[in-house]
Amino acid sequence: MDARVDIIDETQARIDLAAALRMTARAGMNEAVANHYSIALSADGMRFLINPKWMHWGRVKASDMVLVDLNDGTVHDNVDTTAMKIHGQVHKLCPAARVVMHLHPIMTTALASIDPPGMPAIDQNSARYHNRLAVDLGYGGMANSDAEGARLAGLMGNKSRLLMGNHGVMITAPTMGEAWDDIYTFDRAAQTVIAAMSTGRPLLTLSEADAEQTAQDWEMIGDFCIAHFEEMKLILDAECPDYKD
Repeated sequence: MDARVDIIDETQARIDLAAALRMTARAGMNEAVANHYSIALSADGMRFLINPKWMHWGRVKASDMVLVDLNDGTVHDNVDTTAMKIHGQVHKLCPAARVVMHLHPIMTTALASIDPPGMPAIDQNSARYHNRLAVDLGYGGMANSDAEGARLAGLMGNKSRLLMGNHGVMITAPTMGEAWDDIYTFDRAAQTVIAAMSTGRPLLTLSEADAEQTAQDWEMIGDFCIAHFEEMKLILDAECPDYKD
């Protein structure tokens, strides 16, 4: 599933979306029954699947995913308003963002709440985001309008990640596998950075050249990211195969 395909198979997209949600819950990165993931079925981003409102990610199934078509103007009572406003606008305005993930993991949100928010390149994982992370400093409450969704989409620019000040993170990618590995690694990197900061000693940051080279190296191993996702699906297949239902 990627942005180069005009139409993504809905059945497989439902399975992969449910899998990503289950994986996130298993990793302890979800928050209550909040937050949202989506995948666009059409290349223009106007038709997408999104997780249902207020259902715990540890029990979602493929059949629970909600199909949204922005062309028909349907109001979906089973989709959280903030999810519709953020994901609807990002898919519409950034169609290359085939997959959109928005989370509030603890350490990632801690990074988003430091002045200034950011991800210092202190190791291999954190360097993945060097010069590749947009930052939002305009948090003004929950995203309950199309205008707020459009504002967030506009901040992305040519980047695929947005660290949302006082809020959380948004990750976009052409495939579910790349998105899942990205958001997983982002929070792992955040944990390392916060742990290093907690020592009270100066951070040993990578040089500009080394950080940039590491970020480029990450961009060359998309197959690693997809393999991570596929391996996690095999674990789900063995331990809780009902996610496919």
